[in-house]
Amino acid sequence: MRRFKLLIILFFVVITTSCGQQKKYISYTVKKGETIKVIAKRLGVKTKDLIRLNPDIGRKPAPETVIIIPNKQYQQNPINTTLVEKNEATVVLEEVSTIDEPINDFVLHKVAKGDTFYNLTRAYNVSEDQLNNLNPSLQTTGLQLQMLLKIKPVEDEDTLAIYRDTIQENTVLKLAMMLPFRAIEYDTIDAKDIFKTNKLVNITTDIYLGASIAIDSLRKMGIDVELSVFDTGRKDTKLDSILAVTDFSNIDAIIGPLYSEEVPKVANKAGVPVIFPVYSKNQASFSSSKIIKSFADREEHQQALVAHVLANYTNENILIIGDSSATSISNSDAIRSVLLLHDSITEAKIIYPDQGYIRKDYIINALKPDIGNWVLLATDNRVISSDVINSLISLPVEDPEEDEEDEEDKKDEKESDEPEMQILPEDTVIKVFGIFKSSQFDKIDNIKLAKLGFTYTSDTFIDENSPEIQLFHKQYLENNHAYPSYYATKGFDIFFDIGMRLASGKTLKETFKEGTSYRLESKFEYTRSLFKTSSNKGIYIVEYNPDLTLTRVK
Repeated sequence: MRRFKLLIILFFVVITTSCGQQKKYISYTVKKGETIKVIAKRLGVKTKDLIRLNPDIGRKPAPETVIIIPNKQYQQNPINTTLVEKNEATVVLEEVSTIDEPINDFVLHKVAKGDTFYNLTRAYNVSEDQLNNLNPSLQTTGLQLQMLLKIKPVEDEDTLAIYRDTIQENTVLKLAMMLPFRAIEYDTIDAKDIFKTNKLVNITTDIYLGASIAIDSLRKMGIDVELSVFDTGRKDTKLDSILAVTDFSNIDAIIGPLYSEEVPKVANKAGVPVIFPVYSKNQASFSSSKIIKSFADREEHQQALVAHVLANYTNENILIIGDSSATSISNSDAIRSVLLLHDSITEAKIIYPDQGYIRKDYIINALKPDIGNWVLLATDNRVISSDVINSLISLPVEDPEEDEEDEEDKKDEKESDEPEMQILPEDTVIKVFGIFKSSQFDKIDNIKLAKLGFTYTSDTFIDENSPEIQLFHKQYLENNHAYPSYYATKGFDIFFDIGMRLASGKTLKETFKEGTSYRLESKFEYTRSLFKTSSNKGIYIVEYNPDLTLTRVK
Protein backbone atom coordinates (compact mmCIF):
# COMPACT_ATOMS: atom_id res chain seq x y z
CA MET A 1 0.00 0.00 0.00
CA ARG A 2 1.34 3.39 -0.99
CA ARG A 3 2.30 6.06 1.59
CA PHE A 4 3.51 9.60 1.30
CA LYS A 5 3.90 12.55 3.61
CA LEU A 6 2.16 15.88 3.35
CA LEU A 7 3.60 18.85 5.22
CA ILE A 8 0.78 21.00 6.63
CA ILE A 9 1.36 24.22 8.53
CA LEU A 10 -1.09 24.56 11.40
CA PHE A 11 -0.92 27.57 13.67
CA PHE A 12 -3.41 26.73 16.44
CA VAL A 13 -5.34 23.56 15.58
CA VAL A 14 -4.10 20.05 15.11
CA ILE A 15 -6.58 17.89 13.25
CA THR A 16 -6.36 14.15 13.51
CA THR A 17 -8.80 12.10 11.50
CA SER A 18 -8.94 8.43 10.83
CA CYS A 19 -10.97 6.07 8.72
CA GLY A 20 -11.21 2.35 8.23
CA GLN A 21 -9.27 0.56 5.56
CA GLN A 22 -12.11 0.85 3.06
CA LYS A 23 -10.86 1.10 -0.52
CA LYS A 24 -11.66 4.21 -2.51
CA TYR A 25 -10.94 2.34 -5.76
CA ILE A 26 -11.48 -1.27 -6.73
CA SER A 27 -10.66 -3.41 -9.74
CA TYR A 28 -13.24 -4.28 -12.39
CA THR A 29 -13.08 -6.78 -15.26
CA VAL A 30 -14.44 -5.43 -18.52
CA LYS A 31 -17.19 -7.52 -20.10
CA LYS A 32 -17.70 -8.10 -23.82
CA GLY A 33 -19.26 -5.09 -25.54
CA GLU A 34 -18.49 -2.65 -22.72
CA THR A 35 -16.65 0.60 -23.35
CA ILE A 36 -15.15 3.10 -20.91
CA LYS A 37 -18.05 5.44 -21.69
CA VAL A 38 -20.64 2.76 -20.89
CA ILE A 39 -18.92 1.82 -17.63
CA ALA A 40 -18.53 5.48 -16.60
CA LYS A 41 -22.21 6.16 -17.25
CA ARG A 42 -23.22 3.16 -15.18
CA LEU A 43 -21.01 4.34 -12.31
CA GLY A 44 -22.21 7.93 -12.57
CA VAL A 45 -18.72 9.35 -13.21
CA LYS A 46 -17.20 11.33 -16.06
CA THR A 47 -15.62 9.33 -18.87
CA LYS A 48 -12.46 11.47 -18.77
CA ASP A 49 -12.05 10.74 -15.04
CA LEU A 50 -12.28 7.00 -15.62
CA ILE A 51 -9.77 7.27 -18.47
CA ARG A 52 -7.43 9.22 -16.20
CA LEU A 53 -7.58 6.39 -13.67
CA ASN A 54 -6.69 3.92 -16.42
CA PRO A 55 -4.07 5.55 -18.65
CA ASP A 56 -3.42 3.82 -21.97
CA ILE A 57 -6.34 1.40 -21.63
CA GLY A 58 -8.21 3.18 -24.43
CA ARG A 59 -11.90 3.92 -24.79
CA LYS A 60 -12.71 0.38 -25.94
CA PRO A 61 -10.79 -2.04 -23.73
CA ALA A 62 -10.80 -5.69 -24.73
CA PRO A 63 -13.00 -8.09 -22.79
CA GLU A 64 -11.37 -9.39 -19.57
CA THR A 65 -9.26 -6.23 -19.24
CA VAL A 66 -8.90 -5.28 -15.57
CA ILE A 67 -9.42 -1.57 -14.88
CA ILE A 68 -9.63 0.61 -11.77
CA ILE A 69 -13.03 2.11 -10.90
CA PRO A 70 -14.34 4.17 -7.95
CA ASN A 71 -15.80 2.12 -5.11
CA LYS A 72 -19.45 3.19 -4.69
CA GLN A 73 -19.37 2.13 -1.03
CA TYR A 74 -16.43 4.44 -0.21
CA GLN A 75 -17.22 7.29 2.19
CA GLN A 76 -15.97 10.49 0.62
CA ASN A 77 -15.83 12.66 3.74
CA PRO A 78 -12.52 13.12 5.48
CA ILE A 79 -9.11 12.54 3.93
CA ASN A 80 -7.35 9.51 5.37
CA THR A 81 -4.75 11.06 7.64
CA THR A 82 -2.81 10.04 10.70
CA LEU A 83 -0.81 12.36 12.95
CA VAL A 84 2.82 11.42 12.75
CA GLU A 85 4.98 14.29 13.88
CA LYS A 86 4.46 17.60 15.67
CA ASN A 87 6.40 20.66 16.79
CA GLU A 88 5.40 24.20 17.74
CA ALA A 89 4.03 25.17 14.35
CA THR A 90 4.21 22.10 12.17
CA VAL A 91 2.29 18.89 11.85
CA VAL A 92 3.41 16.22 9.40
CA LEU A 93 0.56 14.01 8.26
CA GLU A 94 0.86 10.67 6.54
CA GLU A 95 -1.84 10.02 3.97
CA VAL A 96 -2.76 6.41 3.43
CA SER A 97 -3.51 5.67 -0.22
CA THR A 98 -6.49 3.36 -0.65
CA ILE A 99 -5.60 2.19 -4.16
CA ASP A 100 -4.06 -1.23 -3.87
CA GLU A 101 -1.77 -1.24 -6.91
CA PRO A 102 0.93 -3.93 -7.08
CA ILE A 103 4.05 -2.19 -8.34
CA ASN A 104 4.82 -5.06 -10.73
CA ASP A 105 1.69 -4.21 -12.70
CA PHE A 106 3.21 -0.93 -13.92
CA VAL A 107 5.98 0.23 -16.19
CA LEU A 108 8.52 1.77 -13.81
CA HIS A 109 11.04 4.55 -14.32
CA LYS A 110 13.81 5.60 -11.95
CA VAL A 111 14.36 9.34 -12.18
CA ALA A 112 17.85 10.21 -13.40
CA LYS A 113 19.73 13.47 -13.90
CA GLY A 114 18.22 15.47 -16.75
CA ASP A 115 14.74 13.92 -16.54
CA THR A 116 11.89 16.41 -16.91
CA PHE A 117 8.12 16.05 -17.05
CA TYR A 118 8.27 16.96 -20.73
CA ASN A 119 10.83 14.27 -21.56
CA LEU A 120 9.01 11.59 -19.58
CA THR A 121 5.57 12.35 -21.03
CA ARG A 122 7.00 12.39 -24.56
CA ALA A 123 9.01 9.21 -24.16
CA TYR A 124 6.19 7.17 -22.60
CA ASN A 125 3.25 8.92 -24.30
CA VAL A 126 1.48 9.82 -21.07
CA SER A 127 0.27 13.14 -19.72
CA GLU A 128 1.61 14.96 -16.68
CA ASP A 129 -1.80 14.45 -15.04
CA GLN A 130 -1.45 10.69 -15.52
CA LEU A 131 1.96 10.72 -13.85
CA ASN A 132 0.58 12.76 -10.95
CA ASN A 133 -2.39 10.41 -10.52
CA LEU A 134 -0.17 7.34 -10.32
CA ASN A 135 2.47 9.13 -8.24
CA PRO A 136 0.69 11.59 -5.89
CA SER A 137 3.93 12.63 -4.16
CA LEU A 138 4.98 14.39 -7.38
CA GLN A 139 2.50 17.14 -6.62
CA THR A 140 4.37 18.08 -3.45
CA THR A 141 7.98 17.07 -4.10
CA GLY A 142 8.32 17.25 -7.90
CA LEU A 143 10.83 14.96 -9.64
CA GLN A 144 13.59 13.76 -7.35
CA LEU A 145 16.73 11.83 -8.30
CA GLN A 146 16.36 8.06 -7.85
CA MET A 147 12.59 8.41 -7.38
CA LEU A 148 10.80 5.30 -8.70
CA LEU A 149 7.79 6.33 -10.78
CA LYS A 150 4.80 4.36 -11.99
CA ILE A 151 4.32 5.28 -15.63
CA LYS A 152 1.45 3.17 -17.00
CA PRO A 153 -0.01 -0.35 -16.76
CA VAL A 154 2.61 -2.81 -17.95
CA GLU A 155 0.16 -4.90 -20.01
CA ASP A 156 -0.18 -2.17 -22.64
CA GLU A 157 3.48 -1.26 -22.92
CA ASP A 158 6.00 -2.68 -25.35
CA THR A 159 9.49 -3.17 -23.96
CA LEU A 160 11.08 0.24 -24.42
CA ALA A 161 14.43 1.51 -23.24
CA ILE A 162 14.92 5.27 -23.20
CA TYR A 163 18.31 6.47 -24.39
CA ARG A 164 19.99 8.70 -21.81
CA ASP A 165 22.28 11.44 -23.10
CA THR A 166 25.78 11.29 -21.62
CA ILE A 167 28.80 13.38 -22.54
CA GLN A 168 32.32 12.04 -22.23
CA GLU A 169 34.73 14.60 -20.81
CA ASN A 170 36.77 16.57 -23.38
CA THR A 171 34.72 15.19 -26.24
CA VAL A 172 35.68 16.27 -29.76
CA LEU A 173 33.30 15.41 -32.62
CA LYS A 174 34.50 15.43 -36.20
CA LEU A 175 31.52 15.46 -38.51
CA ALA A 176 30.99 15.96 -42.22
CA MET A 177 27.92 17.13 -44.11
CA MET A 178 27.28 16.44 -47.80
CA LEU A 179 24.46 18.46 -49.38
CA PRO A 180 23.72 19.55 -52.98
CA PHE A 181 24.03 23.31 -52.44
CA ARG A 182 25.05 23.85 -56.10
CA ALA A 183 26.60 27.15 -54.99
CA ILE A 184 28.62 27.83 -58.15
CA GLU A 185 25.62 27.09 -60.39
CA TYR A 186 23.36 29.50 -58.46
CA ASP A 187 25.99 32.15 -57.85
CA THR A 188 24.59 34.53 -60.50
CA ILE A 189 20.87 33.85 -59.89
CA ASP A 190 18.72 35.97 -57.60
CA ALA A 191 17.89 34.13 -54.37
CA LYS A 192 14.15 34.77 -54.74
CA ASP A 193 14.13 33.02 -58.10
CA ILE A 194 16.11 30.06 -56.76
CA PHE A 195 13.91 29.32 -53.75
CA LYS A 196 10.67 30.05 -55.57
CA THR A 197 11.02 27.26 -58.11
CA ASN A 198 13.46 24.69 -56.74
CA LYS A 199 12.17 22.37 -54.04
CA LEU A 200 15.52 20.61 -53.57
CA VAL A 201 17.28 23.89 -52.83
CA ASN A 202 14.72 24.64 -50.11
CA ILE A 203 15.18 21.19 -48.57
CA THR A 204 18.97 21.46 -48.69
CA THR A 205 19.04 24.93 -47.17
CA ASP A 206 16.53 24.12 -44.44
CA ILE A 207 18.40 20.97 -43.36
CA TYR A 208 21.63 22.96 -43.15
CA LEU A 209 20.06 25.81 -41.16
CA GLY A 210 18.46 23.40 -38.69
CA ALA A 211 21.74 21.48 -38.35
CA SER A 212 23.57 24.75 -37.69
CA ILE A 213 21.44 25.38 -34.59
CA ALA A 214 22.08 21.78 -33.48
CA ILE A 215 25.83 22.38 -33.74
CA ASP A 216 25.52 25.55 -31.69
CA SER A 217 23.48 23.66 -29.06
CA LEU A 218 26.09 20.89 -28.85
CA ARG A 219 28.88 23.42 -28.41
CA LYS A 220 26.99 25.19 -25.62
CA MET A 221 26.88 21.82 -23.84
CA GLY A 222 30.68 21.71 -23.87
CA ILE A 223 31.11 19.47 -26.91
CA ASP A 224 33.84 20.51 -29.34
CA VAL A 225 32.34 20.06 -32.83
CA GLU A 226 34.47 20.24 -35.97
CA LEU A 227 32.31 20.31 -39.09
CA SER A 228 33.35 19.87 -42.72
CA VAL A 229 30.73 20.83 -45.31
CA PHE A 230 30.81 19.50 -48.89
CA ASP A 231 28.76 20.80 -51.82
CA THR A 232 27.92 17.69 -53.86
CA GLY A 233 26.29 19.69 -56.69
CA ARG A 234 24.04 17.93 -59.18
CA LYS A 235 23.63 14.18 -58.98
CA ASP A 236 26.80 12.26 -59.89
CA THR A 237 28.76 15.39 -60.87
CA LYS A 238 31.06 16.29 -57.96
CA LEU A 239 30.87 13.38 -55.52
CA ASP A 240 33.56 11.21 -57.14
CA SER A 241 36.11 14.03 -57.02
CA ILE A 242 35.24 14.78 -53.37
CA LEU A 243 35.73 11.13 -52.40
CA ALA A 244 38.97 10.91 -54.39
CA VAL A 245 40.76 13.75 -52.62
CA THR A 246 39.28 13.59 -49.09
CA ASP A 247 40.48 11.41 -46.24
CA PHE A 248 37.47 10.50 -44.08
CA SER A 249 39.30 8.11 -41.77
CA ASN A 250 39.30 10.61 -38.90
CA ILE A 251 35.62 11.59 -39.37
CA ASP A 252 33.13 10.23 -36.82
CA ALA A 253 30.10 10.36 -39.13
CA ILE A 254 28.84 11.85 -42.40
CA ILE A 255 25.35 13.36 -42.70
CA GLY A 256 24.27 13.12 -46.33
CA PRO A 257 24.29 13.00 -49.28
CA LEU A 258 20.64 13.65 -50.26
CA TYR A 259 20.57 11.61 -53.48
CA SER A 260 19.82 8.00 -52.52
CA GLU A 261 21.94 6.69 -55.42
CA GLU A 262 25.02 8.39 -53.97
CA VAL A 263 24.69 7.07 -50.42
CA PRO A 264 26.11 3.53 -50.99
CA LYS A 265 29.05 5.03 -52.88
CA VAL A 266 29.94 7.29 -49.93
CA ALA A 267 29.55 4.44 -47.42
CA ASN A 268 31.80 2.11 -49.38
CA LYS A 269 34.49 4.72 -50.03
CA ALA A 270 34.54 6.62 -46.72
CA GLY A 271 34.19 3.59 -44.45
CA VAL A 272 32.51 5.58 -41.65
CA PRO A 273 28.83 5.86 -40.60
CA VAL A 274 26.77 7.62 -43.29
CA ILE A 275 23.41 9.03 -42.16
CA PHE A 276 20.79 9.38 -44.90
CA PRO A 277 18.82 12.45 -43.71
CA VAL A 278 15.71 12.24 -45.92
CA TYR A 279 13.24 9.58 -46.99
CA SER A 280 13.38 7.83 -50.36
CA LYS A 281 11.54 4.76 -51.59
CA ASN A 282 14.93 3.62 -52.91
CA GLN A 283 16.37 3.37 -49.39
CA ALA A 284 14.90 -0.12 -49.01
CA SER A 285 17.73 -1.35 -51.29
CA PHE A 286 20.53 -0.11 -48.99
CA SER A 287 22.67 -2.97 -47.71
CA SER A 288 25.90 -1.50 -46.35
CA SER A 289 26.36 -1.79 -42.59
CA LYS A 290 27.82 1.73 -42.64
CA ILE A 291 24.51 3.29 -43.77
CA ILE A 292 22.05 4.61 -41.17
CA LYS A 293 18.54 5.44 -42.41
CA SER A 294 17.04 8.23 -40.29
CA PHE A 295 13.55 7.51 -41.72
CA ALA A 296 11.61 4.27 -41.49
CA ASP A 297 10.78 2.38 -44.69
CA ARG A 298 7.20 2.52 -45.90
CA GLU A 299 6.77 -1.16 -45.08
CA GLU A 300 7.57 -0.41 -41.45
CA HIS A 301 4.91 2.31 -41.40
CA GLN A 302 2.39 -0.16 -42.78
CA GLN A 303 3.34 -2.74 -40.15
CA ALA A 304 3.02 -0.14 -37.38
CA LEU A 305 -0.46 0.91 -38.55
CA VAL A 306 -1.72 -2.68 -38.84
CA ALA A 307 -0.31 -3.47 -35.39
CA HIS A 308 -2.21 -0.47 -34.00
CA VAL A 309 -5.44 -1.64 -35.64
CA LEU A 310 -5.03 -5.14 -34.25
CA ALA A 311 -4.25 -3.85 -30.75
CA ASN A 312 -7.42 -1.74 -30.67
CA TYR A 313 -9.84 -3.97 -32.61
CA THR A 314 -13.22 -4.54 -30.94
CA ASN A 315 -15.44 -6.16 -33.57
CA GLU A 316 -15.32 -3.35 -36.17
CA ASN A 317 -16.13 -3.84 -39.84
CA ILE A 318 -12.84 -3.48 -41.76
CA LEU A 319 -12.54 -2.19 -45.32
CA ILE A 320 -9.26 -1.87 -47.21
CA ILE A 321 -9.07 0.61 -50.10
CA GLY A 322 -6.44 -0.03 -52.77
CA ASP A 323 -5.68 1.19 -56.26
CA SER A 324 -4.80 -0.57 -59.52
CA SER A 325 -1.01 -0.44 -59.11
CA ALA A 326 0.91 -3.63 -58.41
CA THR A 327 2.34 -2.09 -55.22
CA SER A 328 -1.07 -1.21 -53.82
CA ILE A 329 -2.53 -4.61 -54.69
CA SER A 330 0.38 -6.29 -52.93
CA ASN A 331 0.07 -4.01 -49.89
CA SER A 332 -3.71 -4.54 -49.68
CA ASP A 333 -3.31 -8.31 -49.77
CA ALA A 334 -0.54 -8.17 -47.16
CA ILE A 335 -2.64 -6.03 -44.80
CA ARG A 336 -5.64 -8.33 -45.20
CA SER A 337 -3.53 -11.45 -44.55
CA VAL A 338 -2.13 -10.04 -41.29
CA LEU A 339 -5.54 -8.84 -40.09
CA LEU A 340 -7.11 -12.26 -40.68
CA LEU A 341 -4.56 -13.82 -38.33
CA HIS A 342 -6.43 -12.09 -35.48
CA ASP A 343 -8.71 -14.54 -33.68
CA SER A 344 -11.77 -12.27 -33.92
CA ILE A 345 -11.37 -10.97 -37.48
CA THR A 346 -13.03 -13.21 -40.05
CA GLU A 347 -13.48 -10.71 -42.85
CA ALA A 348 -11.59 -7.70 -44.24
CA LYS A 349 -12.97 -6.59 -47.60
CA ILE A 350 -10.69 -5.01 -50.21
CA ILE A 351 -12.22 -2.43 -52.57
CA TYR A 352 -10.38 -1.52 -55.77
CA PRO A 353 -11.18 1.31 -58.24
CA ASP A 354 -13.47 0.94 -61.22
CA GLN A 355 -12.27 2.89 -64.26
CA GLY A 356 -9.81 4.91 -62.21
CA TYR A 357 -11.97 5.91 -59.25
CA ILE A 358 -13.64 4.30 -56.26
CA ARG A 359 -17.38 4.07 -56.78
CA LYS A 360 -19.34 5.51 -53.89
CA ASP A 361 -21.89 2.70 -53.87
CA TYR A 362 -19.10 0.13 -53.41
CA ILE A 363 -18.03 1.87 -50.21
CA ILE A 364 -21.47 2.74 -48.85
CA ASN A 365 -22.91 -0.73 -49.38
CA ALA A 366 -19.91 -2.29 -47.63
CA LEU A 367 -20.49 -0.27 -44.44
CA LYS A 368 -22.35 -1.73 -41.48
CA PRO A 369 -24.67 0.58 -39.56
CA ASP A 370 -24.80 -1.40 -36.32
CA ILE A 371 -21.05 -1.55 -35.59
CA GLY A 372 -18.02 0.65 -36.11
CA ASN A 373 -16.44 0.80 -39.58
CA TRP A 374 -12.67 1.08 -40.04
CA VAL A 375 -11.44 2.08 -43.49
CA LEU A 376 -7.74 1.48 -44.22
CA LEU A 377 -6.19 3.36 -47.15
CA ALA A 378 -3.59 1.16 -48.86
CA THR A 379 -2.99 3.67 -51.62
CA ASP A 380 -0.90 6.79 -52.24
CA ASN A 381 -3.21 7.89 -55.04
CA ARG A 382 -4.53 11.40 -54.40
CA VAL A 383 -7.71 11.00 -56.49
CA ILE A 384 -8.72 7.73 -54.86
CA SER A 385 -8.02 9.01 -51.35
CA SER A 386 -10.14 12.07 -52.06
CA ASP A 387 -12.96 9.91 -53.50
CA VAL A 388 -13.03 7.78 -50.37
CA ILE A 389 -13.03 10.71 -47.93
CA ASN A 390 -15.79 12.55 -49.83
CA SER A 391 -17.93 9.40 -50.06
CA LEU A 392 -17.64 8.74 -46.33
CA ILE A 393 -18.40 12.35 -45.40
CA SER A 394 -21.65 12.50 -47.39
CA LEU A 395 -23.47 9.36 -46.38
CA PRO A 396 -26.96 8.69 -47.79
CA VAL A 397 -29.01 9.06 -44.63
CA GLU A 398 -32.73 8.84 -44.07
CA ASP A 399 -34.56 12.14 -43.50
CA PRO A 400 -36.97 11.55 -40.59
CA GLU A 401 -39.18 14.46 -41.70
CA GLU A 402 -39.43 13.40 -45.31
CA ASP A 403 -42.93 12.43 -46.47
CA GLU A 404 -43.50 9.11 -48.13
CA GLU A 405 -42.53 9.14 -51.75
CA ASP A 406 -45.40 9.15 -54.13
CA GLU A 407 -45.72 6.53 -56.82
CA GLU A 408 -44.29 8.80 -59.50
CA ASP A 409 -41.09 9.39 -57.48
CA LYS A 410 -40.68 5.67 -56.95
CA LYS A 411 -41.17 5.01 -60.64
CA ASP A 412 -38.53 7.61 -61.55
CA GLU A 413 -36.12 6.08 -59.05
CA LYS A 414 -36.53 2.63 -60.55
CA GLU A 415 -35.84 3.94 -64.04
CA SER A 416 -32.70 5.82 -62.90
CA ASP A 417 -29.26 4.52 -63.86
CA GLU A 418 -27.88 5.55 -60.47
CA PRO A 419 -26.66 2.53 -58.45
CA GLU A 420 -28.63 1.70 -55.34
CA MET A 421 -27.05 2.52 -52.00
CA GLN A 422 -28.17 1.55 -48.55
CA ILE A 423 -29.64 4.24 -46.30
CA LEU A 424 -27.51 4.64 -43.17
CA PRO A 425 -28.24 6.12 -39.73
CA GLU A 426 -26.72 9.54 -39.11
CA ASP A 427 -24.68 8.16 -36.22
CA THR A 428 -22.94 5.47 -38.31
CA VAL A 429 -19.42 5.18 -36.89
CA ILE A 430 -16.61 5.51 -39.44
CA LYS A 431 -12.88 5.87 -38.85
CA VAL A 432 -10.22 6.23 -41.56
CA PHE A 433 -6.61 5.04 -41.28
CA GLY A 434 -3.68 6.00 -43.50
CA ILE A 435 0.03 5.38 -43.95
CA PHE A 436 1.73 8.79 -43.71
CA LYS A 437 -0.20 12.02 -44.15
CA SER A 438 1.59 12.76 -47.40
CA SER A 439 0.80 15.02 -50.34
CA GLN A 440 -2.19 12.88 -51.27
CA PHE A 441 -4.11 14.63 -48.47
CA ASP A 442 -2.93 18.18 -49.23
CA LYS A 443 -6.15 19.15 -51.00
CA ILE A 444 -8.49 17.35 -48.59
CA ASP A 445 -10.11 19.62 -46.01
CA ASN A 446 -8.76 18.89 -42.52
CA ILE A 447 -12.30 19.30 -41.20
CA LYS A 448 -13.30 16.22 -43.19
CA LEU A 449 -10.32 14.27 -41.87
CA ALA A 450 -11.17 15.31 -38.31
CA LYS A 451 -14.79 14.25 -38.74
CA LEU A 452 -13.59 10.78 -39.71
CA GLY A 453 -11.07 10.58 -36.86
CA PHE A 454 -8.28 10.18 -39.41
CA THR A 455 -5.47 8.17 -37.83
CA TYR A 456 -2.10 7.81 -39.53
CA THR A 457 1.55 6.95 -39.09
CA SER A 458 4.03 9.80 -38.87
CA ASP A 459 7.76 10.34 -38.43
CA THR A 460 7.08 13.50 -36.41
CA PHE A 461 4.89 14.68 -33.57
CA ILE A 462 5.16 18.18 -32.16
CA ASP A 463 4.06 19.77 -28.91
CA GLU A 464 4.02 23.49 -29.70
CA ASN A 465 3.83 24.34 -26.00
CA SER A 466 7.02 22.54 -25.03
CA PRO A 467 9.89 24.80 -23.86
CA GLU A 468 12.32 22.96 -26.15
CA ILE A 469 10.23 23.66 -29.25
CA GLN A 470 9.66 27.28 -28.28
CA LEU A 471 13.39 27.82 -27.73
CA PHE A 472 14.25 26.28 -31.10
CA HIS A 473 11.65 28.41 -32.88
CA LYS A 474 13.02 31.52 -31.17
CA GLN A 475 16.61 30.74 -32.13
CA TYR A 476 15.69 29.87 -35.70
CA LEU A 477 13.62 33.02 -36.09
CA GLU A 478 16.42 35.20 -34.74
CA ASN A 479 18.97 33.62 -37.08
CA ASN A 480 16.91 33.31 -40.25
CA HIS A 481 13.96 35.73 -39.89
CA ALA A 482 11.49 32.90 -40.55
CA TYR A 483 9.99 30.01 -38.65
CA PRO A 484 11.53 26.57 -39.21
CA SER A 485 10.11 24.25 -41.84
CA TYR A 486 9.65 20.49 -41.55
CA TYR A 487 13.13 19.92 -42.98
CA ALA A 488 14.75 22.56 -40.79
CA THR A 489 13.46 20.81 -37.67
CA LYS A 490 14.49 17.44 -39.11
CA GLY A 491 17.97 18.82 -39.74
CA PHE A 492 18.20 19.84 -36.10
CA ASP A 493 16.82 16.56 -34.74
CA ILE A 494 19.01 14.28 -36.84
CA PHE A 495 22.21 16.25 -36.31
CA PHE A 496 21.64 16.79 -32.58
CA ASP A 497 20.78 13.13 -32.00
CA ILE A 498 23.84 11.86 -33.85
CA GLY A 499 26.03 14.40 -32.04
CA MET A 500 24.72 13.49 -28.59
CA ARG A 501 25.11 9.77 -29.21
CA LEU A 502 28.71 10.17 -30.41
CA ALA A 503 29.46 12.48 -27.48
CA SER A 504 29.02 9.47 -25.18
CA GLY A 505 32.37 8.16 -26.40
CA LYS A 506 30.73 5.06 -27.90
CA THR A 507 30.13 4.13 -31.51
CA LEU A 508 26.72 4.93 -32.98
CA LYS A 509 25.69 1.29 -33.18
CA GLU A 510 26.67 0.75 -29.56
CA THR A 511 24.31 3.58 -28.57
CA PHE A 512 21.51 2.07 -30.66
CA LYS A 513 21.47 -0.84 -28.21
CA GLU A 514 20.89 1.56 -25.33
CA GLY A 515 17.44 2.71 -26.34
CA THR A 516 15.14 5.14 -28.11
CA SER A 517 15.76 8.89 -28.11
CA TYR A 518 13.19 11.67 -28.49
CA ARG A 519 14.18 15.05 -29.89
CA LEU A 520 12.07 18.09 -30.88
CA GLU A 521 9.71 16.27 -33.24
CA SER A 522 11.42 12.99 -34.04
CA LYS A 523 11.74 9.60 -32.43
CA PHE A 524 14.93 7.63 -33.10
CA GLU A 525 14.58 3.91 -32.54
CA TYR A 526 17.36 2.37 -34.60
CA THR A 527 17.76 -1.31 -35.45
CA ARG A 528 20.81 -2.79 -33.77
CA SER A 529 22.42 -5.22 -36.23
CA LEU A 530 26.17 -4.67 -36.57
CA PHE A 531 26.34 -6.17 -40.04
CA LYS A 532 23.28 -4.66 -41.75
CA THR A 533 21.98 -1.22 -42.61
CA SER A 534 20.54 0.41 -39.48
CA SER A 535 17.03 1.82 -39.88
CA ASN A 536 15.12 4.21 -37.67
CA LYS A 537 11.87 2.48 -36.71
CA GLY A 538 10.68 5.44 -34.64
CA ILE A 539 7.07 5.84 -35.80
CA TYR A 540 4.23 7.75 -34.17
CA ILE A 541 0.53 6.98 -34.54
CA VAL A 542 -1.38 10.27 -34.69
CA GLU A 543 -5.13 10.89 -34.62
CA TYR A 544 -7.25 13.90 -35.60
CA ASN A 545 -9.59 15.24 -32.91
CA PRO A 546 -12.94 16.88 -33.76
CA ASP A 547 -11.46 20.31 -32.93
CA LEU A 548 -8.68 19.76 -35.52
CA THR A 549 -6.00 19.21 -32.86
CA LEU A 550 -3.84 16.09 -33.05
CA THR A 551 -3.32 13.40 -30.43
CA ARG A 552 -0.43 11.00 -30.34
CA VAL A 553 -2.04 7.63 -29.65
CA LYS A 554 1.24 5.69 -29.81
